Amino acid sequence: MRSLYLRIWLTVVASLVLFAGVSGWLVQRHLDQERVRNEGAVQERLQAWADLLQRSLPPGDAPLQEQVLAVREWSQRLRLPMALESADGRRIASSDSFARREAEGGRVMQRATPIRLDDGRTLWVLRPGALRPPGSGPPRPPTWSAWRLLPDGVGLAALLLVLLLAVAAGAWPVVRHLTRRLEALKQGVEAFGQGALHQRVAEDGRDEVAALGASFNRAAGRIETLLRSHQSLLANASHELRSPLARLKMALSLLDDAAPPQRAVLQREISDNIAELDALVEEVLLASRLDASQTLAMDDEVELLALAAEEASRVDAVAQGRQVTVRGDERLLRRALRNLLENARRYGGTEVEASVGPGPGGVEVRVSDRGPGVPEAYRQRIFEPFFRLPGHAEREGGVGLGLALVRQIAERHGGSIRCEPREGGGSCFVLALPAPA
Repeated sequence: MRSLYLRIWLTVVASLVLFAGVSGWLVQRHLDQERVRNEGAVQERLQAWADLLQRSLPPGDAPLQEQVLAVREWSQRLRLPMALESADGRRIASSDSFARREAEGGRVMQRATPIRLDDGRTLWVLRPGALRPPGSGPPRPPTWSAWRLLPDGVGLAALLLVLLLAVAAGAWPVVRHLTRRLEALKQGVEAFGQGALHQRVAEDGRDEVAALGASFNRAAGRIETLLRSHQSLLANASHELRSPLARLKMALSLLDDAAPPQRAVLQREISDNIAELDALVEEVLLASRLDASQTLAMDDEVELLALAAEEASRVDAVAQGRQVTVRGDERLLRRALRNLLENARRYGGTEVEASVGPGPGGVEVRVSDRGPGVPEAYRQRIFEPFFRLPGHAEREGGVGLGLALVRQIAERHGGSIRCEPREGGGSCFVLALPAPA
């Protein structure tokens, strides 16, 4: 059986059947014990009445009128219909209540209990609904009024069956609703697996199924972002690789026939293109690793001012500020600072500065230049992969991944990166990191 809702529903029904069976057995056992106790009490009472009447009734040779009066008197005292028969079965006397029951046509003798006297006479005692003659079975125990029209045991079984059907019918829509949501989740997962990256599932409710749907949606969003990012990265990287490869192909084709001065130029061109390819591949691989990695080792204690001074010296920039220690990945933070400083040197001229100091809610590293600045419309887009300001690619080169990597590194450290205009002209890139714990 593969349908989960049927298995759940049948499990509920089977549990109810087992509960009903055990409950019925316990109730029946209790009723049997009560019936045995009632029979014992009846027999004790009968024996007591027999002993009492044996001593109280006149003997068999007493006058008939005396026997009749005695039977009627004891019937009134005990409030029980009675009849007395001789040893040969001839009716001697009967109480008015016994005679009335016989006149009404009821099956009196079948419901009466015989008490044998020592002289051979038989005294019949009638107790409606309780006393039965030998061989007619035990008296029926008291039952609910709804069961009185049914044989013994049938009323209990019918009640349990009705309860079972009612609970089973009520459990069906609940179980079906639960499994229908699971089926919808299954369909969403299958659609997502077939390539519908936008597919999401419902998160209604507060139970485990809703939590599972929310987890799937978060995972699906993350996977979609990664796949879109990788697709864009691959497409842009393929496009960017064409330019240096084309220049390399052209330089190699001209290298054999070139004169010595021109050969040196071509060799330098080949070297520059190889360096550009190497930088592009390195940045693409780093971007891919940052996208794929969910967590980073944040165990390094990084002195930001010392790190900024080391990287600033590589591009003849100035680093100043306060010594601040943060926790993070030193290798990635170094790469972020290097990209910011090289970007400032490439596009901002010679006056490049780096400063480290406190900022709102943490620490800020500011890298400033005196270049033409970034138009306000592009201050967010410059952090997108492979985006370059119009005209800059032809003049300064670059592949447009440096600032995108800086943003990824900042976000992985719980920080951010932004571009602001610098007073007096130029741009200021602000790397904000959380304060050390």
